[in-house]
Amino acid sequence: MSSYPASPLPYAGFGPWSAESDPARLDEKATDRAAGVLLGAGAGDALGVPYEFRPSMNDDRFPEMKGGGPFNFAPGEYSDDTQMHVCIAEVAATGADLRTPEALDAIAMNFLRWYGSGPADVGNQTRSVLGTTMRAKGTSPSEAMLAVSRRHAAAHPKSSAGNGSLMRTGIVALAYLDDATAMAEAARLVSELTHADPDCAEACILWCSGIRTAVLTGTFEGVREGLDLLPEERRAVWAARLDTAEAHPPRHFRRNGWVVEALQAAWSAITRTPVPKDLPEQGSFAAQHLQLALEAAVRAGNDTDTVAAIAGSLLGARWGSSAVPLAWQNKVHGWPTNSSTDLIRLAVLTARTGQDDRDGWPSAPRVTTPVSSGKAFTVRHPHDPDLILGNLALTEHPGPAPVDAVVSLCRVGSDPILTTTDVQHVRVWLVDKSGTNSHLHFTLDQAAREVLRLRQEGKRVLLHCVAGRSRTPAVAAVYSHLVYGVAPLDALREVNHALSGYWTLPNHPEMLDAVFELAGEESQRDAFSVRRRSRWRKLIHRR
Repeated sequence: MSSYPASPLPYAGFGPWSAESDPARLDEKATDRAAGVLLGAGAGDALGVPYEFRPSMNDDRFPEMKGGGPFNFAPGEYSDDTQMHVCIAEVAATGADLRTPEALDAIAMNFLRWYGSGPADVGNQTRSVLGTTMRAKGTSPSEAMLAVSRRHAAAHPKSSAGNGSLMRTGIVALAYLDDATAMAEAARLVSELTHADPDCAEACILWCSGIRTAVLTGTFEGVREGLDLLPEERRAVWAARLDTAEAHPPRHFRRNGWVVEALQAAWSAITRTPVPKDLPEQGSFAAQHLQLALEAAVRAGNDTDTVAAIAGSLLGARWGSSAVPLAWQNKVHGWPTNSSTDLIRLAVLTARTGQDDRDGWPSAPRVTTPVSSGKAFTVRHPHDPDLILGNLALTEHPGPAPVDAVVSLCRVGSDPILTTTDVQHVRVWLVDKSGTNSHLHFTLDQAAREVLRLRQEGKRVLLHCVAGRSRTPAVAAVYSHLVYGVAPLDALREVNHALSGYWTLPNHPEMLDAVFELAGEESQRDAFSVRRRSRWRKLIHRR
């Protein structure tokens, strides 16, 4: 075992931000994209696990998140790629400056703690560096690890540029959204802890640049922009490598255990996968690019989990957590005891320099129920009596759970949704404000389909948002059309009637329009009157 103690949490005082300073001011869409970095990596990792070390697949094969693989992971369980990513994220999520000796020590200790736990899947180079560092004495953890890493690189000049640092680099970008130069410095330092070859550091810098720009602007332009962060003599080399990636399919890069071809395979999957057109009535959404590109990454074969994890971090940064299929989000989990919720929490905290919002999100076990939620209520869906519509206050029910599953359309906290009973819980990223959802039609469609899946499994389902008066009826109406073929105008009227006419969905015309557009119809928002809010209710209204 390591001679170093487990790293303490939290890492108070490491970062340049005081408790009084403001966190990074990201709007809702950018926050969604930041939340997608770790989740995208974990989803790609778990999708690739069953196919690791296998040959490339044809385009008519569709990878499944089914578990298994050489190390017999559970369905949705991520491997060493995301496990080591979490080791860094636990430090970054405190607002730490990852360039400081204290932060690097904390990351190194987390690596050693993880390695000491006996992970099933460990890369050869990482195993060598961490195993040797375990036996080191007399110096700080990061200094010892860096010294071992450099000796390994010097002793193996032709085989020390593995993909093991690139697979875990995404979170570093979130820690420096305001400073690309500092980000590049941190990416190099964190990479060198186990992978001291310059190719590894440069790949991490490029990928972090891509992720940072994707979060801030919603584009993939940052990878090539990152060339300016490399030494001048290396820029043409990497530009040519990116050109090659864009010219060939992912399966062309068969030596994807090497960091260069791992990056090329991931970049090829992203850039060569067409972005679907937004045709909601046909079930086509631009956000599906994330899933399609991750499937392409897995089809490359060989180190499938790592290539897909690398691609997933950038795809998540571009498209956001709301683009990760809910079916995947419900499955993704892994070391130490993380779920999708935990991966989102670590990413958002990192982007917010370690600080929660005014409601305590994303860290709070339970987000405070605002007064605007009103008293707890339930009504039955007009077409499905075992689909219960309600509000956030209802989830504070102290007795036995009245349902088998809950679909939350608002932020609720990290604890189980019904504290006395373990029920299946689906969390949907859906903001109750026009212009703040990255993929509104996709999200509404996904939520309705998750309700359908749960009902097909025989589960009694609670569907709720904060007040149960806007997001909840929108998804309920989409569900009516999806399952029963009810025209959207009729579906909305019947849901409104079930709510006794008290709803606020017409106050959100974008969401109301989406209900019609998913059914291929023109909006009829004029059929519904806008409900006025008092000034007081406007002030207390929360997401």
